[in-house]
Amino acid sequence: MSKERLDPALLRLCGVLAVGAFAPLLDTTIVSVAVDVLGRDLGVSTATVQWVSTAYLLAFAMVMPVSGWAGERFGTRRVWLGALVLFLVGSWLCGLAGSIESLVLSRVVQGAGGGLMLPVLQTVVIRASGGRQVGRLTAVVSLPALLGPVLGPVLGGLILGHVGWRWIFYVNLPVCLLALALAWRGVPRDPRRVPGTTPRRGSRLDVVGLALVCPGLTALVYGLTQVDGRADVLVPVDGLVPTDVLVPTAAGVVLVAAFVGRSLRSTAPLVDVRLFRVPSFAASSVLMFVGGLTTYGGMFLLPLYCQVVLDEGVVATGLLLVPQGMGALAARVAGMLTDRVGARPVVVAGLLLSSAATVPFVLSAGDGPLVCVALFLRGFGLSAVNIAVMVGAYQGLEDSRVPDASTATRIVQLVGGCVGTAAFAVLVGRGGQSAAAFAHAFGWTVGLTVCAVAVAALLPGRRTLTAAPPVAAGSRT
Repeated sequence: MSKERLDPALLRLCGVLAVGAFAPLLDTTIVSVAVDVLGRDLGVSTATVQWVSTAYLLAFAMVMPVSGWAGERFGTRRVWLGALVLFLVGSWLCGLAGSIESLVLSRVVQGAGGGLMLPVLQTVVIRASGGRQVGRLTAVVSLPALLGPVLGPVLGGLILGHVGWRWIFYVNLPVCLLALALAWRGVPRDPRRVPGTTPRRGSRLDVVGLALVCPGLTALVYGLTQVDGRADVLVPVDGLVPTDVLVPTAAGVVLVAAFVGRSLRSTAPLVDVRLFRVPSFAASSVLMFVGGLTTYGGMFLLPLYCQVVLDEGVVATGLLLVPQGMGALAARVAGMLTDRVGARPVVVAGLLLSSAATVPFVLSAGDGPLVCVALFLRGFGLSAVNIAVMVGAYQGLEDSRVPDASTATRIVQLVGGCVGTAAFAVLVGRGGQSAAAFAHAFGWTVGLTVCAVAVAALLPGRRTLTAAPPVAAGSRT
């Protein structure tokens, strides 16, 4: 039987949405190349400049659960347009920033726009298609996620090498303006809700939960970054950990614990933590956390490694990082493999492959060709793990819990990225950005990845889902 042809109107809609999704998905890879330049131009340490990435990821993660409420309250079309405007304004403010503080605050605005945008994109596609051909349509709108890791480093290197770091943010402006113009005409208006009907679950916002988890995670990451260059943390004076490390860390732990407690009691929590009682989902979440830590942490480390240890320029650094994106692109075959043999063997193989591919960076060995091969294999392994884990996360869950699971795993991955970026920045900063410091940081990524193999044993074997879980549109690999 031949496949049903895709509706041209739906394809046009997906194209419009893909243009809008391109900017936030490209932004992370572009900015990663600029970390060393930003640190030197703004006169801040590695642990401080990492907030340019961490603030973006935190904001991105924290507004994702809000997108469902916002879509029901204001309509998905309005939220999509508003998110584009928010990302555009954030990009413009980033380009104007004159200090690290203003740049970090502007990145929060950017991250909030991106975090609202991507979940709404999936909702618009599903509603417009009536739930038909979602997989094929998602492949169209996910194209920016595939091209971002390939084009981002090269574009970032070219911009930094010729016009300066501010233009890595200004480059988003024409893309956002084009996306706004297309969306104004091409994104359909939401159907009116019949008066007197009961709003869906997504129309309620857990304000208290949001007020607990946002400052809680921020305080935890801030406490971690305060360790940078501090001998009195590892060897406390009079047995006491410094106040500027202990207070934010303790406050973060208390706030996150309060958030978990509230979520367990709430009928409509911001994130349904009861999902973690399902063994396959709990294992998948741990693996997504480690995957986010190594992926986003690696995106922070690798450009610095190329520029500091290998003494490459920004353009050459961008070109060296392309193979990792190509490896992630090639790893799309992991989806078919997972359907055939199950999530567990694919995840284990991917973890071991990415660990082996990181060893050259631990040894600070190899020239350009070896680095390129290692990065290709590393990108392939990490992407295969992420794809297989996302499949395994939904097994054993009721259909009604799949949307919450999709949001929760994405947040866990981004939080892992925040922790990884901050932790690796501290490790590299404490070592004075020496080859040994980078080796230490990469050694931790290898160790954590190998340890994750034991967790992968809890994943289900051959896939048994009767229906395919929704694909997180634009999700990064």
